[in-house]
Amino acid sequence: MCWRPLCWFLWLWSYLSYVQAVPIQKVQDDTKTLIKTIVTRINDISHTQSVSAKQRVTGLDFIPGLHPILSLSKMDQTLAVYQQVLTSLPSQNVLQIANDLENLRDLLHLLAFSKSCSLPQTSGLQKPESLDGVLEASLYSTEVVALSRLQGSLQDILQQLDVSPEC
Repeated sequence: MCWRPLCWFLWLWSYLSYVQAVPIQKVQDDTKTLIKTIVTRINDISHTQSVSAKQRVTGLDFIPGLHPILSLSKMDQTLAVYQQVLTSLPSQNVLQIANDLENLRDLLHLLAFSKSCSLPQTSGLQKPESLDGVLEASLYSTEVVALSRLQGSLQDILQQLDVSPEC
């Protein structure tokens, strides 16, 4: 009888018995905290208060508006669009928010994984064709509208997390 596989298995078993998974409630709490942090960062940028999230601005239709019911997949897709728009802006105000969105999307992927959902990869999204033209024509308006709508979307996501969204 070969003892080597048995010893290896026992060693692995003892190691795995000490490793604990992160409780999903902690991931959900961290997600909510990060959302609140991003909303606070947006509030700290003074010029974002001048536009309603519901206001329609010509040429900015590709920036997502408010969605009353969001699945984890839709949340991730929406945040990916915002992240892409914010990283296209030259403003230093939005750099940290764009990084926070990356972290938020990672947390949403963990939540989806805990529910045995597989979120589609959205890292390779195509840049909206009108984005470059809009940025060139109205950089300030794009930033204000994007941050205002993002704030509203984050509030919707925060509410949805309380009712445990579907895949």
